[in-house]
Amino acid sequence: MAAEHGTVELGLDTFGDVTVDETGTPLPQHQVIRNVVEQAVAADRAGVDFIGVGEHHRDDFAVSAPDVVLAAIAARTERIRMGSAVTVLSSDDPIRVFQRFSTIDAISSGRAEVILGRGSFTESFPLFGLDLRDYDLLFEEKLDLFTHLLKEEPLDWDGRLRAPLRNQRVYPPTQNGLRTWIAVGGSPESVIRAAKHRIPLMLAVIGGPVERFVPFADLYRRANDQLSQPQAPIGVHSPGHIADTDAEAREHLREHWLENRNRLGRERGWGPAGEREFLAEIDEGALYVGSPETVAQKIAHAVRTLGVDRFDLKYANGPMPHERLLHSIELYGTEVMPRVRALLAE
Repeated sequence: MAAEHGTVELGLDTFGDVTVDETGTPLPQHQVIRNVVEQAVAADRAGVDFIGVGEHHRDDFAVSAPDVVLAAIAARTERIRMGSAVTVLSSDDPIRVFQRFSTIDAISSGRAEVILGRGSFTESFPLFGLDLRDYDLLFEEKLDLFTHLLKEEPLDWDGRLRAPLRNQRVYPPTQNGLRTWIAVGGSPESVIRAAKHRIPLMLAVIGGPVERFVPFADLYRRANDQLSQPQAPIGVHSPGHIADTDAEAREHLREHWLENRNRLGRERGWGPAGEREFLAEIDEGALYVGSPETVAQKIAHAVRTLGVDRFDLKYANGPMPHERLLHSIELYGTEVMPRVRALLAE
């Protein structure tokens, strides 16, 4: 496995959170989008392997069309791979998704990826005239069509929600195929679905200890074995923040993480989180917060524990200022990544 030899891929993700300036004033969304592009350029220069941009349709996130942002990133970068984090396939058209990402693949000379998911937010369903009662059916059928598109061959396909396709080609083709992942938040059914479709698995570990997700990684590998197919990569996505010292990183993130967490909590009926929950997620849970050495040690532990091939750090969490995000990105690429690989190679 790649992780055993210190060759794990190390990436970054952002949802394009609406950030504040140094005075605490929220930036307009158009400036946030431009900043996301600058952050990706910084990640490219720092040697980061991958940058992922999320899709949301609400006022606290600026990016509703990640593929457009990724096209801008493709034109400004040289080596970093790029993709969505995630594309909400349930409320999109699989053919248009493939076409947009194959176009990004062309602009970037073959560096595009797509991470498909059902989405933990549901604003896109009423926005695009879809019925939430079809939540599971929409994803399953659209995923089935998308997996057929990945073959890049003349397509015959039948489904329940759209007209059939007969001897249909989709353009443009990619340079060397489109690397695709399925994002899973902790559902065994979703893990099995990824295996059945022979698509790599991306585990979203956003709360609690990483050990809690070992059964899902093991289930995916068992499913591939039982289906008599080769093992596919497994990745993990978790939030965090890096600063020069542990104390600085915690101080930088605290109010922004709590603001983001409690806003979502109010919407979803969770109890309010405070200092204790914040520190518990850093010390024992899914927050990768601290100095480069602290974060590197925690990432290496997660990679070993799950046996994964990629780790993506969600570096933007709430309205933290752009300048601090840039510093976190720089530390991740220049200090955390080399240290993680050295730890895994020991």
